[in-house]
Amino acid sequence: MLDVVVNQLTSKLNENLRREFSLGEDVVALSNIVEQDGSISQYVDNKVVVFLVNVEKDSIPVQFNNSAPNLSGRAAVKSPPVHINLYLMFAAHFSGKNYSEALKFIGATISYFQKNPVFDHQNTPELDYRIDRLVLDIENLNIKDLSSLWGVLSGKYLPSVLYKIRMVTFDSSDVSGQ
Repeated sequence: MLDVVVNQLTSKLNENLRREFSLGEDVVALSNIVEQDGSISQYVDNKVVVFLVNVEKDSIPVQFNNSAPNLSGRAAVKSPPVHINLYLMFAAHFSGKNYSEALKFIGATISYFQKNPVFDHQNTPELDYRIDRLVLDIENLNIKDLSSLWGVLSGKYLPSVLYKIRMVTFDSSDVSGQ
């Protein structure tokens, strides 16, 4: 389901940026910045690149009843759902004299998610049925943490913004007993 969430957000941002700047091609790419061999990915030049930085279990405890009676009066026992947060980086990979484009597109990305911080079935009918809603918050990083993160990612800082996506739930609905 991680791929569904990230693809959905990438698609919505791409639609918005294409419309806002009257672009004929996609400007948002879901990709690594750097390939495993250390080379720059071929899909990221002059793009806003979206990639997963971290996955964490949501630490807010949620009440869960692991057995609910069914029509026969028996209770099905199942595992509690797992609530996770995703950390997505939106980085503008524009070099040389296109650097101002990087700033323009990062600014437009921030503006889009500031206007649309919640994605649910009412405002995003195409949202996967397994997802109740997604809530986006900018994650602040101090210079030291930002430097460490970019050191791990590629060593080269790009204009970027990190978002925490809350309310992603994994619920297998598998019955483990009765």
